[in-house]
Amino acid sequence: MMNFLSKYACVFYLLVLLTLLFHNFITLDVKWKSDLHPKQVQLCFQSTAAANSTLEQYNITSEGLSHLEPKQSFCSHLGQEPSPEEALKERNLLESISWSEPPQQPTPTPIEETSDPAHSHFVFVPAEGGKDRYVGAQLEARVFLKDFNGRPKSYGGDFLLARLQSPELGAGVAGQVIDHNNGSYSAIFPLLWEGTVRVEVTLVHPSEAITVLRRLREERPDRVLYKSMFRSGLVSETTMCNLCLPTSQQPVCNYTDILTGEPWYCYKPKQDLSCDNRINHFRAGYQNNLITDKETLLFQRSNLKARIYATGSDTVTVLSAKQEKLGDNRTSEKEATVMTTLSGYYFKWSWRSLGGAAIREYNDPADINQCLKGKVVNMYGDSTVRQYYEFLTSILPELKEFNLGSPVQAGPFMAVDMAHNIMLNYRSHGPPISYLPLSVTQLRYVANELDGLVGGSNTVVIISVWAHFTTFPVEVYIRRLRHIQRAVVRLLERAPETTVVVRSANLRSQSLQESLVVSDWFAAQLDRVLRAMFQGVDVLLLDAWEMTLAHHLPHNIHPSTPIIKNMINTILSHVCPEKN
Repeated sequence: MMNFLSKYACVFYLLVLLTLLFHNFITLDVKWKSDLHPKQVQLCFQSTAAANSTLEQYNITSEGLSHLEPKQSFCSHLGQEPSPEEALKERNLLESISWSEPPQQPTPTPIEETSDPAHSHFVFVPAEGGKDRYVGAQLEARVFLKDFNGRPKSYGGDFLLARLQSPELGAGVAGQVIDHNNGSYSAIFPLLWEGTVRVEVTLVHPSEAITVLRRLREERPDRVLYKSMFRSGLVSETTMCNLCLPTSQQPVCNYTDILTGEPWYCYKPKQDLSCDNRINHFRAGYQNNLITDKETLLFQRSNLKARIYATGSDTVTVLSAKQEKLGDNRTSEKEATVMTTLSGYYFKWSWRSLGGAAIREYNDPADINQCLKGKVVNMYGDSTVRQYYEFLTSILPELKEFNLGSPVQAGPFMAVDMAHNIMLNYRSHGPPISYLPLSVTQLRYVANELDGLVGGSNTVVIISVWAHFTTFPVEVYIRRLRHIQRAVVRLLERAPETTVVVRSANLRSQSLQESLVVSDWFAAQLDRVLRAMFQGVDVLLLDAWEMTLAHHLPHNIHPSTPIIKNMINTILSHVCPEKN
C-alpha cells in the first residue's frame, strides 16, 4: 500500500486538493488559499524523483494540507500568478536594474585587487568652449578607480554616490553616476546656482562586494529572523516565520492573504496548538556568519561608504547664466537629460522642485492647519512614513492623539483636531515588518487598506513601503508594489480627487551588519523599481533618495528633522498648490 501511495503521491495530493476546493465547507487548520499558485502544483511534476516522493515529503497531515516546499532556495515565485502583461513588465524591470558584474574567476578576488577609495581619484572634465562655467550648464567629474596596489581597475560595477554642494549657500544637488564598465565613471551635475561648488564622490561598495550582496539577496532571504507566538490557555510555543522557510520536514501554517495573495508562513507548533492560535508577529534578530572572513574584508571602513578625493581642487566657480549666441538660454540635449532625471535641489537648505509645483515653506502651524482643514491623512507603510505622523503631531498643538494602546513602533495611531476637522492615521504594512511584537490582528496589507477607503478631495494618502524588503529577491518587492499600485489605480478611478503620495527609499548609515541586511545598494534597486511601477500613475513621488543624498546631514534610516520638514513642505505644497 505504501508503494502505491509513493508512486502516485502527486496525483493523490492533487485529488485531495481538488476535493477540498470543490467541497468548500471543509475547514482546514492551515489557511489554504483556494487559488493555489500553479508553480506550487507544478513542483510535483518537475522530475521523476518528485513524482515518486512520499506523502510525508508534502507534509500531508491530519491537520490539513501545509505548504509544498519549493526546490528553490528563495520564494520569489510564490503568490498570485501575474498576468502576461505584468510578467513582461516584471522582466523589463529586472533588466532595467541589472548590474555590471566583475569578470568570473576560479577563486575570489584578493582584497588587494578590489577597489580602494584611497588610491582612486576624480578630475573635472574641461567645460565646453572655455574654462568658465555658468548657471544652466552642467559639470562632469571623471572618476578613476584603482585597487589597493594602486593599479587601475579594468571593469565596472562599483556603487558610487555623488553630490554637488555649496554649504555656505545651503545648496546641494544629487549627481548622476554613469558606469563606463572599464574602471572609470562619470558624475554629472546640473549647475543651478552661482558661487563656489564642491563635488563629493563616495564609494558605497566595490563591485566585488556587490557580488556578495547579490548572492545573499537571492540565496539568503532569511537574514532577518521573524517569529510568531502561538498560545491557547496555558500552552504556548514560538516558531519561525518567513516568506520562505528553509527546507524542512516540519509542517507549516499558510497565512497567505486571501485578497492580495501575499504569502506568509510559520512553522506549525509541535505542541497541541493549531494554526489559528497564532497571536503575534515580531523580529527575533539576524542571521550571523553569512559570509567568509575574506568577504568580510570587502565591508570594512576603508572601502564602505568612503570618500574618493579629487586630484587637485574639488571645487569650481559658477557664474551667472550666460546668454548664448543664438539669443536664448536653451540647454543641450545632454544637459536637459540630466535635468529631467532630477526632482529637485536645496537652496538655503529649502527643497526646490525641478519640474513639479512650487514648494511653499510651512513654518506656521496655522498654515498647516489651513491646508489640512477638513482632511483625513492616511499614512501606510514603514517607520519612514511614521515620521510624518510624529512630526505633524509634535508641531500642531491642537492635534490630540487617541491612546489606542498600540506598540510605539507599529501603531496603529490616530490623532484628531476637532476645531479644524483634521484626522491623521498611521498603520504599518503587513509582513515582512521588522518590529517588536504586534498582534496578528494588526497585520494589514496596504492594498487592502486602500480598497477600504472611500477617497475624495478630503482624503490624503501617503505610502512608504521599502525598508523591510531589502533582504528579499526583487521579485518579492515587485509583487508587493504591483498589488499596491493596482489598489491606488482603483482608488483614483472611483475618487479622482484623492491625493496620493508615494515616498521613495532613502540613504542610511552603513556598517558590516547593516550592509548585509539593509545595504544602500539594495535600497537603490528597490527605489528604481518603485519609480517605474508608479510611472504614469497620478501620484506625487516624494524623492527621499535625492533629498537625503543632496543634504549635508548624515545618512540615517530615519532622516533628521530638517529633511523631514522639507518633505512635509513638499507634501503640503502638493495637497494645497498655490494658485498662479
